[in-house]
Amino acid sequence: MSSCRPDIFDARCPSRAVFETLAEKWSMLILHRLVEGPRRPSELRRSIGGISDKMLVQTLRSLERNGFVARRNFAEVPPRVEYALTDLGRSLAAVVRDLDQWVETHFFDIADAQGAYDRARAAGRPAD
Repeated sequence: MSSCRPDIFDARCPSRAVFETLAEKWSMLILHRLVEGPRRPSELRRSIGGISDKMLVQTLRSLERNGFVARRNFAEVPPRVEYALTDLGRSLAAVVRDLDQWVETHFFDIADAQGAYDRARAAGRPAD
């Protein structure tokens, strides 16, 4: 355990690595799906468009290491594994839902800003 005061702006502080894990697009999408309940890796892959098996496994391991998800192995043949949010992950899920709602509420404002920027750049002038 580090003795530093958590500071995501300090590149040497381990809290930065946690922040970077959460800032990855796959982390947010996986957390969002797990809010709905425990999921098998194949269910997650099918429900999250564009994620590769490698990125899914890598992201799940990172989320597990940081305490946001728990892996459950079933003693079955063939082997079965599922992932679920931990208490810590559920506390984070509220923040993820708020972010989802913010994006949905402001999506058209963002799309308008992107369009204005792209038109200005295409015309060779800085965006307003």
